[in-house]
Amino acid sequence: MDVIDIHLGRRLRRRRRILGLTQQQLASACGVRFQQIQKYECAANRMSAARLWQLSEVLEVPVSYFYEGLSLDNPMQEDPEPPEPTAGKETKALIRAFYNLSERPRQKLLELAKSLNESESASVGHAFP
Repeated sequence: MDVIDIHLGRRLRRRRRILGLTQQQLASACGVRFQQIQKYECAANRMSAARLWQLSEVLEVPVSYFYEGLSLDNPMQEDPEPPEPTAGKETKALIRAFYNLSERPRQKLLELAKSLNESESASVGHAFP
C-alpha cells in the first residue's frame, strides 16, 4: 500500500461519514459496489483521477480536498479523526442544510459560528479547539 493511497482513503472515509452516507449509498451514487468503496477507504485499491473527480462531485468537495494534509516530508502524518459529527439528527440536518447553501451564505454562516465560539470562549475564560 502506498502512503498517498492510505491518505486518500482516510479522507474519503472522513467525508463520507461527515455527510452521514453509508458505503452503499456512496457506491450507488458512483455506480460501483460498496466493496469498491471499502477497498478505496482501506487503500487496497487505488483511485483513478476520474474516480477522484466523481467522488469529489458526489461528496461536494473539490478534488484537492483528498490531498489536504498530505505532506511528502512526513507522508504518514496521522490525520486525526474528528469526533463523530453525525451522532445526532440535528447534527445531520445542520450539515445537510449547510452544504445546500451557496458559497457566500456558507462563508457567512461559518464566520458567524466562529464569532459565536469566540464570544463564548471569552465569557467562559477558555478557548475551544
